Amino acid sequence: MQRINSKNLFEKAKQIIPGGVNSPVRAFRAVGGNPVFMKSAKGAFLTDVDNNQYIDLIGSWGPMILGHAYPIIEEAILKAVVDSTSFGTPSSREVEMAELIISMMPSVEKVRMVNSGTEACMAAIRAARGFTGRNKIIKFEGCYHGHADSFLIAAGSGMATFGEPDSLGVTQGVANDTLTVPYNNIEKLLEIIELNRNQIACLIIEPVVGNMGCVIPKNGYLQQLRDICTKENIILIFDEVMTGFRLSKGGAQSLFGILPDMCTMGKIIGGGLPVGAYGGKKEIMDCISPVGKVYQAGTLSGNPVAMAAGLAMLGFLNKNPQVYSQLDKITNKIASGIQKGAENIGLDVSLNQIGSMYSVFFTKKEVVDFDTAKTSNLDYFSQYFNAMLDSGIYLAPSQYESLFVSASITDNLAEEIIEKSNKAMKSIKI
Repeated sequence: MQRINSKNLFEKAKQIIPGGVNSPVRAFRAVGGNPVFMKSAKGAFLTDVDNNQYIDLIGSWGPMILGHAYPIIEEAILKAVVDSTSFGTPSSREVEMAELIISMMPSVEKVRMVNSGTEACMAAIRAARGFTGRNKIIKFEGCYHGHADSFLIAAGSGMATFGEPDSLGVTQGVANDTLTVPYNNIEKLLEIIELNRNQIACLIIEPVVGNMGCVIPKNGYLQQLRDICTKENIILIFDEVMTGFRLSKGGAQSLFGILPDMCTMGKIIGGGLPVGAYGGKKEIMDCISPVGKVYQAGTLSGNPVAMAAGLAMLGFLNKNPQVYSQLDKITNKIASGIQKGAENIGLDVSLNQIGSMYSVFFTKKEVVDFDTAKTSNLDYFSQYFNAMLDSGIYLAPSQYESLFVSASITDNLAEEIIEKSNKAMKSIKI
């Protein structure tokens, strides 16, 4: 495929935008080459500025669960725009959205709208700190909760040590209040809780991880977290920015039957527009201003156009739960076909799939945490990615990102994805 216009745009962008992109993973540094600049999308397909077409398996990193430019969402946006793109005041759609989220997400008794997943996670841990009067938080290696200072922390040399800032600009003082433990490892979690007893405000986790690739909790793991947090009076926060309304209409918490104290949401609730939300138990949410003393605000929070898009999206999913069984079936078909293709040529692949999320890791090991995810052969992934891109399949340009299947992927498209994956794997130079 020729991508001359994309290349020229990237060269121009690098002169005026840091790294030429507005989000780091778009830069293609992990896979080589230049990023692809898109001009349009419809259904299962992306079209770039050179008029190349791709089957899309990232769906704007999750929100396009029905496919791009879905008619009911487009219609809702166009109707809302006529009334104004922003009020800066309350609107009826905010109330309708809150009612709908509360009816669908089991743990949410009250909810506050924000503008991104990062903002939702940042506000949730502030609320947890305000409610408990404690300062420290626990996060998990490989889980990503946005780019707020508290989340950009790497693990220390041992579980007894504090974390270290993972980014310039994050102070050691912030890092000292963030404790990091491995995902799917209860023993290490108990150890760090014991070392910091009565100091931990909250534990925040992706119940199914999407940010080290798709990684699934071990059987009983989430229930153990729930039991530990209840016993230790630690606020359990599920980051459902990716999994919320994607794995089921009630998110991962509904799928696994585990209720957190708070959860954060995003992606799908905006129907493709920039939206986030956080919610949970009434007594925690009532700590937030103007009712309580935990301050959080946002001029564009509850934006009427974004609310219209989200209402259309969530309303459709709420009324059509069969979407989830269809997504699970088609994603399982893709994942199984890719796994079988790798086995047929003797290529070591570990494939994780749950619902409409999946990841291919080039490793013999079962991927259950960040350490095992890092055993994936990144050179093989880069070769695979570029072969798929050249064949017209758009994957996430990073080994450590989940793929997302949309309801617009048909059986025929699934077969095409499998066929092209098999060819891409055969082309890998071992």
